[in-house]
Amino acid sequence: MAIKIKSTSQSVNSVKALIFGESGTGKTKLAGTVPTPLILNAEGGLLSLAGDNLDSVDIKTVEDVMEIYQFVTESEDAKKYETIVLDSVSEIAEVYLSTLKKEYADARQAYGQLATDVTDMIRAFRDIKDKHVYFIAKAGKVENDSGISEVKPIMPGKNLMNGLPFFFDEVLALRIGKLEDKSTYRYLQTGSSLGYGCKDRSGVLDMKEEPDLGKIFEKIIKGTSKK
Repeated sequence: MAIKIKSTSQSVNSVKALIFGESGTGKTKLAGTVPTPLILNAEGGLLSLAGDNLDSVDIKTVEDVMEIYQFVTESEDAKKYETIVLDSVSEIAEVYLSTLKKEYADARQAYGQLATDVTDMIRAFRDIKDKHVYFIAKAGKVENDSGISEVKPIMPGKNLMNGLPFFFDEVLALRIGKLEDKSTYRYLQTGSSLGYGCKDRSGVLDMKEEPDLGKIFEKIIKGTSKK
């Protein structure tokens, strides 16, 4: 078999990002800032985007996920979409789990198969060529092995939850901060801090970025092309 050598300096033309945040931070609203999105809606409501006139497809079954993946990767009609938004990967995993629980009497088997199936699904969407992919994840406080509370992406099944961030170069937290006058603002945290495990492997983002994924994607693509 011929081995193909690639350079790590190859330019990046799309960004795959996992963004997590607690309820009310505006993760779905953030989908309105990406270039030409198609939203895979498993959450059941897109009220925060009602005024944005964006295309969406409902996810209710595992078959829906497979059909949409085929559409995105094979259909000429899908070429107009620059970004695929999974809202949310946490809820899509619950769809998989619901199906598997009907197939396996033993819950341990269901969760074991869940990790395999959802991992394959995440990799498939992550590896879509020439499109940005925005994975939304629910978040909650979880105690680590040291008893310290951390805000993490929430997924059904411990293995799946712990492994999720490793699939992405960009893992960002959507947070709400407070100013001196007690007014609030939203921002994306790009690096780890006490209680939040974030990462930016591009190395071009500031610790706090404006919650505009279009600008962030552009910054990553331009920044990595100069390295």
